[in-house]
Amino acid sequence: MKNNYCVIMAGGIGSRFWPASRNNRPKQFLDFFGTGHSLLQMTVDRFRPLVPIENVLIVTNVLYKDLILEQIPDLKPEQVLCEPARRNTAPCIAYAIAHIKGMVRQRTGLGEEVSWDDDRLNANIVVSPSDHLILHENQFRKTIRTSFAFVEKHDSLLTLGMKPSRPETGYGYIQLSNQTINMVDSDIYKVRAFTEKPNRELAEVFLKSGEFLWNSGIFIWNLRTIRHAFAEFLPEVVDKFMPGEKLMGTAEEEAYIQDKFPSCPNISIDYGILEKSKNVYVLPSDFGWSDLGTWGSLYELSEKDEQGNATLKCHATYYDSHNNMVTLPEGHLAVVKGLDDYIVAEADDVLLICPKGEEQQIREFVTDAEIDYKGRYN
Repeated sequence: MKNNYCVIMAGGIGSRFWPASRNNRPKQFLDFFGTGHSLLQMTVDRFRPLVPIENVLIVTNVLYKDLILEQIPDLKPEQVLCEPARRNTAPCIAYAIAHIKGMVRQRTGLGEEVSWDDDRLNANIVVSPSDHLILHENQFRKTIRTSFAFVEKHDSLLTLGMKPSRPETGYGYIQLSNQTINMVDSDIYKVRAFTEKPNRELAEVFLKSGEFLWNSGIFIWNLRTIRHAFAEFLPEVVDKFMPGEKLMGTAEEEAYIQDKFPSCPNISIDYGILEKSKNVYVLPSDFGWSDLGTWGSLYELSEKDEQGNATLKCHATYYDSHNNMVTLPEGHLAVVKGLDDYIVAEADDVLLICPKGEEQQIREFVTDAEIDYKGRYN
């Protein structure tokens, strides 16, 4: 377990969950279900039996460091890696692996110039978003243990794929090949292809074929394997961090990152590496996963009344209303008459009323509000 590391990506702003998610407190820091735990706290707790807390790193925007330390008080400040600019997942992960190399090097007494080919640089890493919901956590942990065992033995990049239950157009898809590697309780498939968010017609084809899984955005690999993949496919990213590797974990790390990170290209790990590499595998998984990307996805997971209405945190009385989602501040009452398939969400000083089928426009609403009201409501 001491060689297991976890990188949690927590720098997003979650604009599709506006008005609950704001620039100063994005969705990963919110408690949507009234459990007393934010999505970030649930994510960290999910990994505690798998990874020592001192091996957990959270990569985030510099604006959220204090908020993370407030919500996860047993983290040390140096475990929160701050991005001075948003540059997508590939630079985020490149920074994290450079930092983990520094952690391993310091703990094992290796010199500053240790080669990436050195077998002593042994670290198995799981990379996870901070805002996913996992319903069956025991099954999730079993899956991660299988994944760690796989990347320990195989020079491969592994992702977790979810069996699709509907023709979802908001997720990426992974096509399975016929080539498999058998672990004790799972078959792990070599990936044939990645497909970004398809249209409805193509998503229906994927669903019927049985050859495709949803891309969960959860990745597992060995430190040396992912570093070699960066060197091969994204040298322009990894080269930003190479001169500063010896500074990781020192007082000079922050200044170096402040200087170099903003010049990284804005590119995802999927597009930059996984879609190009020939040694990518997927573990079909089933542990009640949702990426909670939209109000609609939250509605699907929420308890509903006989008319299909979901009420979160507040009280609501419905008349001639069906399939709505209503969430107001705790203790507030909504009286809803003649409304079907709507989102009604109030947070602080903003009330959103929007058809569920048009929720993709919420990002436009956020942009318009920023322009019209000079960022007051963002």
